[in-house]
Amino acid sequence: MKSIIALGMTVFLSAETLGQDGFALTPEQAETAQALVETALDSDLGYEIVESLTTQVGPRLAGSEAEARGRDWGVALGEELGFDRVSVEGFTMPFWERGDLEIVMTAPYEQALYGSALGGSGRSPRLGAVNAEIVYFRNIDALTAIEDGALDGKIAFVDGEAMVPSQTGAGYGPANQRRRIGWQHAERGGADALVVRSVGSDSHRMPHTGMMSSDNGEWADIPVIAISNPDADHLRRLHNSGEAIEMRIRSTAGWRGEVTSGNVVLDLIGRENPEEIVLIGGHLDSWDEGTGAVDDGAGVAITTAAAALIAQLPERPRRTIRVVMFGAEEVGLLGARAYAEQHADEIANHVLATESDFGARTIWQLVSNVSEEGTPAVDAIGDIIAPLGIIRGGSNVPGGGPDIIPLAMQGVPTVRLNQNGSDYFDLHHTPDDTLDKIDPDELAQNVAAYAALVYLAAESDVDFRGE
Repeated sequence: MKSIIALGMTVFLSAETLGQDGFALTPEQAETAQALVETALDSDLGYEIVESLTTQVGPRLAGSEAEARGRDWGVALGEELGFDRVSVEGFTMPFWERGDLEIVMTAPYEQALYGSALGGSGRSPRLGAVNAEIVYFRNIDALTAIEDGALDGKIAFVDGEAMVPSQTGAGYGPANQRRRIGWQHAERGGADALVVRSVGSDSHRMPHTGMMSSDNGEWADIPVIAISNPDADHLRRLHNSGEAIEMRIRSTAGWRGEVTSGNVVLDLIGRENPEEIVLIGGHLDSWDEGTGAVDDGAGVAITTAAAALIAQLPERPRRTIRVVMFGAEEVGLLGARAYAEQHADEIANHVLATESDFGARTIWQLVSNVSEEGTPAVDAIGDIIAPLGIIRGGSNVPGGGPDIIPLAMQGVPTVRLNQNGSDYFDLHHTPDDTLDKIDPDELAQNVAAYAALVYLAAESDVDFRGE
């Protein structure tokens, strides 16, 4: 741990200096938060949790039997770690399954490509495959400009650029458009299939899967396949050389009916204001091609471990701390939406919310979107965790994490501990999302920051919501 953290905490500010704009932590609050940081940095609990999840449960496709085993695992973990209340809140959802895939370039010569069906993809004809010439599109804008019917009997291929690695993951949103909306324009054009450059920053032949978008509940009738960056580069070079390119695609992906998913909810009940909730969490489901260690086993482990360390204190904080292991995030934030609906009558009691869902690298920044009264309190929390290498960022930054969006839209205040995402999109949604990518010391730094943040928010009587 000394390699990433300046220890042994003598660099912490004294309790008397932990005040911002008239707000000050009490010496007891500051000392407890600092002790939690020390304990978390020396603890392997976070790593043990993500190791258990990825090993005992494995990949956890939303709506699958494996995701259900993940909920059972979450319940057993919550009971083992001493949470006061452990429950599963179920909801129904449509289940999409990947099936089998063969994708081969057949002209100008035969070469197998590495591809992954995108969530919501249709299947190839039941008695065969799609065999057709590709029509090359340099980017998603070129595809959206086509006329209806212009792709009859063809396979559309949307190129683009591999994402540039960055600490913040900048570039994901624009690049993701080809994955999300490309199928709608390919079908409008009459294409037999759509192939896109996968959305990621790596140079390996491991394509990135992910969910497509639907505006009206309708999904693709054609195969929609993401291919790896090196394979996309190869097709671009052939196209630029003037070669005609043909493909064969055989896919059995499709929808399999309604199933039950659910959110696992773990509560530490507040000693004075149990109705007031500080909510943290991560999403329990993952894509099925890796073991979901980085996305988002790490987030489940970080937030659960942080709360579990707080549970070991002599008394509970004033407010309730709630850890939610959200179900079915990858397929459209279904668990997050279900939680917001099922808890509609207590949304006003959610005093603060945040999620860990950007990997397992070190946290470098704290941002917030809270009331004017609450901002100095977050600043003081920032002082406590600053020696972990975390700077205080913006104080009017919407967010909190993907699964927090439905709560934030209803006025729940949010904070976010931003992680270093420089390699996140190398691993995101690929078979390479496995436990070996997680550094235990970096994970412990995350747990330490969350433990201090969550304890201080729950022990405080500050109004983060405001008017």
